[in-house]
Amino acid sequence: MSQWLTLVVRNVLRNRLRTSLTLVGLVVAILAFGVLQTVVKTWYAGVEGAVPSRLLTRNAISFALPLPQAYHKRISAVEGVRRVTYMSWFGGIYKDPKNFFPQFAIDAASYLDMFPDIVVSNKVRSAFLGDRRGAIVGRKLANRYGLKPGDVIQLRGTIFPGNWEFVIRGVFDGRDRKTDTSQLFFHWDYLNETLRVRSKAQADQVGIFAVEAVSINRVADVSQAIDGVFRNSLAETLTETERAFQIGFMKQTEAILISIRIVSFVVIFIILAVMANTMAMTARERFREYATLKAIGFSPGYVARLILGESVVLALIGGAIAIGLTPPVAARLAELSATLFPTLIVSVRTVIFQALAALVVGVLAAVLPMRQAARVNIVNGLRALG
Repeated sequence: MSQWLTLVVRNVLRNRLRTSLTLVGLVVAILAFGVLQTVVKTWYAGVEGAVPSRLLTRNAISFALPLPQAYHKRISAVEGVRRVTYMSWFGGIYKDPKNFFPQFAIDAASYLDMFPDIVVSNKVRSAFLGDRRGAIVGRKLANRYGLKPGDVIQLRGTIFPGNWEFVIRGVFDGRDRKTDTSQLFFHWDYLNETLRVRSKAQADQVGIFAVEAVSINRVADVSQAIDGVFRNSLAETLTETERAFQIGFMKQTEAILISIRIVSFVVIFIILAVMANTMAMTARERFREYATLKAIGFSPGYVARLILGESVVLALIGGAIAIGLTPPVAARLAELSATLFPTLIVSVRTVIFQALAALVVGVLAAVLPMRQAARVNIVNGLRALG
């Protein structure tokens, strides 16, 4: 075993330029595979983190159409409903259109109670609830723009006309690393009071109601009951689980996600072809050596295992480097594309897939060269290059 391993290592280091170039290709391919898989997994993070007992009620026609805020009391009165909150997408511009980040007008107290993944201290909560113009920002957003408590942030309205000023009353953190902390929340009451002056047609309306059922077993009944209350009204509702809502939103970009998945596997197939070509060249150059080994008594299987070992060692070294680089590269990508990917967390599953991809590439790339080396004729092999 030690003799075989020594030969494998020496073969790997024999042509260092070729080995280096092959390793670079492997690292790039396995790294790209891991990052792309992480992007897809992150895109579906909202689906995985959905609370089973939480429902979202929206306009049955479209996400973009609002609902009357007066629906709040009627939804709260539905049997099986524990509590209700509401929110509206704001969509303002901060200094430059490039500075995009999620902004929501919320019913502050009930929203913070229903979404415990938004972690605020008692001091921040009190300051926020006590200021009509107050707002809270996520840790990542605060760090990105240097925002701190007491600062005044101005947003230019796109959906809602005019310039809007908010006083930062605190910074919130996420319950875990998956929580999006690149958001801004402010009071829906402040938005509504201003709209009554600036744009009465947009006043007294909300985007989505979030409903918590008393138990998971009541979710279906509560959903049907809510929609039944508003059937045949001017603004009918569609109530679905948070997971179903997220899946429906994801389907709008499903083609893109499928393309990303396909590209991640295409990258692996390309490096497999490159690796197979490298091992084939290596085997052809060493036919005389393999013939010599067979002539002095080494079995065809031993010769084949030399090629397999060299290929697998190369693949695993490249895979190990790529796996080590994936977290910092993903983190940097998250910084550069914070509006799309607030956080990119490389999962254990992705790391396992990267390791398996490297191993598979190493094994498959060696299959044909192994067969050729094992079947080399001793006489013809000794004549090669001789």
